[in-house]
Amino acid sequence: MKVTNLDERIHVLEDASNVTTVIKDIALSGLQEEAFYVLDIGDIVHKHQIWKEKMPRVSPYYAVKCNDNLSVIEVLAALGTGFDCASKSEINKVLSLGVDPSRIIFANPAKPASHIRHAAAVGVDVMTVDNENELHKIKKLHPNAKIVIRIRCDAEVAQCQLGMKFGCDPIYEAPNLLRLSRVLGLDVIGISFHVGSGCQDPPVFHRAIRHCKTLFDLAMDIGFKPHLLDIGGGYPGNKGTSIDKIADVVNKALDEYFNTDSVHVIAEPGRFYVASAFTLATSIHSKRSVRGDENSPNTVTHNMYYINDGVYGSFNCLLYDHQHVTPIPLKKGYGKIVPSSIWGPTCDGLDQVVENVLLHEMDLGDWIIFENMGAYTLPVASPFNGFPVPKVHTIVDENICYFYERSDVHAYGKQNFTCFLTLNTQILLT
Repeated sequence: MKVTNLDERIHVLEDASNVTTVIKDIALSGLQEEAFYVLDIGDIVHKHQIWKEKMPRVSPYYAVKCNDNLSVIEVLAALGTGFDCASKSEINKVLSLGVDPSRIIFANPAKPASHIRHAAAVGVDVMTVDNENELHKIKKLHPNAKIVIRIRCDAEVAQCQLGMKFGCDPIYEAPNLLRLSRVLGLDVIGISFHVGSGCQDPPVFHRAIRHCKTLFDLAMDIGFKPHLLDIGGGYPGNKGTSIDKIADVVNKALDEYFNTDSVHVIAEPGRFYVASAFTLATSIHSKRSVRGDENSPNTVTHNMYYINDGVYGSFNCLLYDHQHVTPIPLKKGYGKIVPSSIWGPTCDGLDQVVENVLLHEMDLGDWIIFENMGAYTLPVASPFNGFPVPKVHTIVDENICYFYERSDVHAYGKQNFTCFLTLNTQILLT
């Protein structure tokens, strides 16, 4: 790929190019010394195809908090997804792209008053609630809101548990919220849940959907007309993972409990769409060789590599998202393999990216690649110690347009997606 300092648009690649070749071109260009990302738009489009094929009844509402990169939101908006927003800032970012407010769910159960007022002002009406105080607050600030009661149903195994913070008990608390909503004159349109981010317990979706059916029936008995079921997030997105098992459970549960076209089913996938779409490239700026064997004082027993991104930047996911990362040297190694550790650039001893890994000897200026870096990385990254947040280089395979035009699965949004690429891409031959 031809690289210049002015490359900000999406680069359309020929068949011979891929993420790895692009990283090599950028790393060896002499114009890039800082860490950087390569975002593959085609990976997101492919994930969208998988979603529509595996769970055709479930409309995806992308969780903006997972990765609020503007190109990601633009692509998903063009593909016709909805959006799960957690704040007025996220709402504004989505609306700025021309997305209709009806395609947004304000899915933070505990919302500051100013954010509720803002949602009312811009026409974002659908929002989640899991406690009495929130209902009273919404009654005062946004009485025309469309309420979705969020229940708790935790996965036994999940990358990030959320139930300790959000979600009401479906048996005891949720019915009381339905009755209070009726007394307050608020409109409850549905029930939601979130089993936990990075769910590894597919059967939990069946239990949660069963609870929702019971509450739908109760809501109708009280006098509501619920029509929205939100099955939340929790869908894996790393390379080599699959949503097949979750999709199988969800589809069967929907057939069992919500076998009707009168209920609109949505979900809030985040990492599913973006985890594998982002690859991070870091370079070694410093190296310390430890010689700790008293019997062989000149023998290197451990190499410490210092790279230009760390836990205060992209690798905050190690602390906040419980992720595990795998370093991949860009250059093929030779010779002796040495126990090694990888450290971030800041002065904090906490800033360790990989504690212990076997690597061939590497030199200053060599590059280390990390895949599956799209989820809960960039939005949380900070410039602590003055180290910059990595720049994102966005690419798309030239065949993705042809693929998308031929796809029957993606009839909705084809024109918007094609228009988006036309306005935002440039052809760069490699």
